[in-house]
Amino acid sequence: MIGQGKTIGIILVAVGLLIVMGAALCLAPSLAEGRLRLSGFVLGLALTSIFVTLPLVAAGVYLYLHGRTESQQLAEVAKERRLLNAIRAQGRVNVADMAVELDVPVSRVRDYVYDLVGKGLFTGYINWQEGVLYAREAAQMQTTRCPYCGGERELVGKGVVKCPYCGSELFLPAES
Repeated sequence: MIGQGKTIGIILVAVGLLIVMGAALCLAPSLAEGRLRLSGFVLGLALTSIFVTLPLVAAGVYLYLHGRTESQQLAEVAKERRLLNAIRAQGRVNVADMAVELDVPVSRVRDYVYDLVGKGLFTGYINWQEGVLYAREAAQMQTTRCPYCGGERELVGKGVVKCPYCGSELFLPAES
């Protein structure tokens, strides 16, 4: 039921509002005929609102907000998947082109790459000067030399190695 929170939330809010309107319509004829005082009418609506409508509306609002957040997260995951698929299919992608294709800023593409590296889904390297992201098989990444300039690499973070000479960042598989 992933992605259904917004829809269910809207339905619950609508049902809650229909219940309170239905209660008002049921009590209104009795009020008009004089069989019910105004205080009884107000009490009936208040009890219906507090014990029936309010919980439904509160649950509906919560589900709607949670569903909206979930939808945004799923959209981000879909963009990461598109980036990963493009890199795997082409072996080399231009970061600026991917930013345009994904409709995000270049800095967001960088965040996607780091997230994919952190999840262990991507190995390769990027040369930030060229703005090109390269995919490499794990066996090819076991050397201590930079694939771009041949310089010695240094560890800068989990799964990330940076060449001090050209600035290329290499994304390595996590150690088992």
